Amino acid sequence: MHERTQVLVTGGGPAGTTAATLLARQGFEVALMERERFPRYHIGESLLPSLLPILDLTGGREAVERHGFTRKTGAFYGWSGQQWQLRFDDPGRPAPYSFQVVRSEFDHILLEHARKQGVDVREETQVRRIGFEEGRAVSASWSTTGGAKGKTAFGHLVDASGRAGVLAARQLRTRRFHDVFRNVAAWGYWRGSTPLEDTPAGAIGVFSLPEHGWCWAIPLHDGTLSVGLVTDKRSFGRARSEHGSTAAVYQDALAQCPLLARMLAGAGLVSPLKVESDYSYVAEEFCGPGYYLAGDAACFLDPLLSTGVHLAMYSGVLSAAAIASVLRGETDETTAQRFYQTAYHHAYERLLILVGAFYRIHDGRDAYFRQAQALSHRDQQGLRLHESFLNIITGAEDLADAQEEAVTTLFDRLRTPLDGHLARGLGGHGTSHMIPLPTTPDHAAAGLYLTLSPHLGLRRAIGHD
Repeated sequence: MHERTQVLVTGGGPAGTTAATLLARQGFEVALMERERFPRYHIGESLLPSLLPILDLTGGREAVERHGFTRKTGAFYGWSGQQWQLRFDDPGRPAPYSFQVVRSEFDHILLEHARKQGVDVREETQVRRIGFEEGRAVSASWSTTGGAKGKTAFGHLVDASGRAGVLAARQLRTRRFHDVFRNVAAWGYWRGSTPLEDTPAGAIGVFSLPEHGWCWAIPLHDGTLSVGLVTDKRSFGRARSEHGSTAAVYQDALAQCPLLARMLAGAGLVSPLKVESDYSYVAEEFCGPGYYLAGDAACFLDPLLSTGVHLAMYSGVLSAAAIASVLRGETDETTAQRFYQTAYHHAYERLLILVGAFYRIHDGRDAYFRQAQALSHRDQQGLRLHESFLNIITGAEDLADAQEEAVTTLFDRLRTPLDGHLARGLGGHGTSHMIPLPTTPDHAAAGLYLTLSPHLGLRRAIGHD
């Protein structure tokens, strides 16, 4: 079987469905190939308020709201002996709430919405290889679980194939794992837990361990509590040798968090434990001739600040805008891809710096785990640290003389509240680390910014060639 489509999307997660839906809603021909049959299990359950404006853009918000997911109105942190909470209804936030979701259900809703918008969705269809001609991606070879095989030619590709990474991980081999965040995560689901008092409704709980890692607690609408442990690989291996099993390491870690132990008193683990390791990585480039890497296919960070779905849907919007503008003849592909690379990498690097800083906010470099999460020189290569710093610390003084020490300076500043803010962690910044969609000339990337009306696309900022 051989066919052709204007745009091919590989992967039916939030990145792929966001890009496919936005393009189909503008009348473009879009095929989406997903290797599994939805609903399927996925981790990444705690979503950020930046989700809602994007759901509005895709037209999918009503279906998500109607489903009954737990509304997440903030976050609670028990970190390094201190406690604080972040509320999403503070001024300047993109939305007053988000959701804690069962990802199998959430992703299924987005996939079905994409289908209703005109996307040719093909489940149980795995893209095996991308074909290149003269350096440009032009076709995809695929197979189905039923044994069928074929090739689909395309004008543009959005590779949203997640950790499997059709291009970056398997073909181009441009993915590298961070020296920092070589961690292990183990998690399971509990029933019968008790929520903490005086915390935002539906909040995620984040609890640091005395030495080696942290735990999460996410309340879900099915009555379970997702509870996970994150620690560095060395500590995990040593603890497993000492305790004899992953389950014993997990239970011991939960017992070391008094607040979390209080939540779980009387509760029971109702699922097998799941484990992942070495999950933080980045591709050398986020796009190339004929293709865009979106979501986890491009990069993934430590889950501390729940940024996975944010980056996925954000990149879905950026890739759809870039492709739409090229297809309409509003800009050339080289210019559109320069915008995509700049805007997406900017979002990624900003979060990379912030996550690294968070690990070192309050107790410096005393504990091995915090030391292990410090950005290495290799991780810092290619990052625009000075610019990222200024974007995180709103109103900070000119740091031109401190560019070489931008990360260290950032850690110091994050320990200090901003003027007029409470001393409640992250320097009082709350969720302001989320990158807004670049929809104004002031937020232009590579001289371009997003336009949402009369259609999604790119517009050149005045004064840029």
